Amino acid sequence: MTLDPLFDPITIGANPVRNRIFMAPLTRARADADGIQQGFVAEYYAQRAAAGLILSEATGISRVGLGWPNAPGLWNDAQVEAWKPIVEAVHAQGGHFYAQLWHMGRLSHPATSGETPVSPSAIAAPGQAHTPDGKKDYVVPHTLTKSEIEATLEDYVRAARNARTAGFDGVQIHGANGYLIDEFLKDSTNHRDDEYGGSPENRVRFLKQVVEAVTGEVGADRTAVRLSPSGEVKGAIDSRPERVFGEAARMLSGRGLSFLELREPRADGTFNQSDEPPMSPLIRQLYDGVLVLNGEYDAAEGAKTIAEGKADAISYGRPFIGNPDLVARFRHGWPLQDADQETWYSNGREGYIDYPVYGGERTADAA
Repeated sequence: MTLDPLFDPITIGANPVRNRIFMAPLTRARADADGIQQGFVAEYYAQRAAAGLILSEATGISRVGLGWPNAPGLWNDAQVEAWKPIVEAVHAQGGHFYAQLWHMGRLSHPATSGETPVSPSAIAAPGQAHTPDGKKDYVVPHTLTKSEIEATLEDYVRAARNARTAGFDGVQIHGANGYLIDEFLKDSTNHRDDEYGGSPENRVRFLKQVVEAVTGEVGADRTAVRLSPSGEVKGAIDSRPERVFGEAARMLSGRGLSFLELREPRADGTFNQSDEPPMSPLIRQLYDGVLVLNGEYDAAEGAKTIAEGKADAISYGRPFIGNPDLVARFRHGWPLQDADQETWYSNGREGYIDYPVYGGERTADAA
């Protein structure tokens, strides 16, 4: 099958982009301990700017919400200033760049953030957190009060404003993967008995408020959302996902958002597996905007999915780590190179900006 559908241009909100190969958010831990990006991060993203859209690594909206060592933030001026040359480097290559706004909820850890994590309910996640001091058991989070929910909404607004100040073309609200918004959505992690818990409509309320707050600040056409309706992540799972995510899709429809991205694990997935049927067919029916799918697609399957109308674009994650020229490799049928997992989070240049492009071509010319 032809791969042409991957290379068709598409308009996402306010941004016309040159292809439908999006770079998914990839945590790489190259910031310092204060969430300030290092200078060489600009080269990493510029190398990959041939993607139709780059979604930044997950970026914290607040100290309490950032629980991954050396991940970046967007809550203060120093972080914003560090992002500016990175965004400029992507734009200089003709790329488009969205900041992913991240609150880790109960998956944060005091050893990293210095604060007690927060969540809709006081239920600790199973397993252990990655911290500067090694693996540590997740702790019981503090249950968010209504006033604290309001303050968290303000954190989202501030981060969205800061993203635009840094030059990003838009923002993506991270509502997936067992983090704060996902914790509100799923009944395994949300045991509230107020207007934020119980019914699907109530559990969608926090997501709705975040979307309304962020779009009010930067515009709906520069706001995207990421959800993970299928499967379990760190104990976050729903007993009837079609109800709550159907409600979420209906709520998001008609708002003129830039796009909705769905993370769907596979039964044979590399890290997250799920035997649940994908929710994207239902959401495709209920959501009226641009739909992006993510879930270990190769080039052929991605093109086929777009051609069949199941999605409008595909986001690729790990292939972009070892293949800065991934778009060119797809276009020309060149083989992919594997990434060194040992350097995924190593905080230095090695395994970050030193992957070669195919045949020695400069990345900027490889698309």
